[in-house]
Amino acid sequence: MKITEALVDYISQLSRLRLPPEEKRAMTTELEGIVAYMDVLDGLDTAGVEPMSHVFPLKNVTRPDQTAPSQDGEELLANAPASKEGAFLVPKAVE
Repeated sequence: MKITEALVDYISQLSRLRLPPEEKRAMTTELEGIVAYMDVLDGLDTAGVEPMSHVFPLKNVTRPDQTAPSQDGEELLANAPASKEGAFLVPKAVE
């Protein structure tokens, strides 16, 4: 597929970008390279390749969730300058 400056103009309009002329030429060259590489990938035989989500075989390495007791709410609020109904009171920040 041939990438023209008119196509770059159209794509930049869709993406709401203003490209100066020197960037249009650079973008045209970059997009042609991307499309050429996609053509190379399109030519690969992937008939026997199983789809995968990652390049490396990943397993879930996180530990299972474990419940544990939390701090006592009254103990946490003991050092608060002001509290009400189990919550910290803070000065109003927005009028």
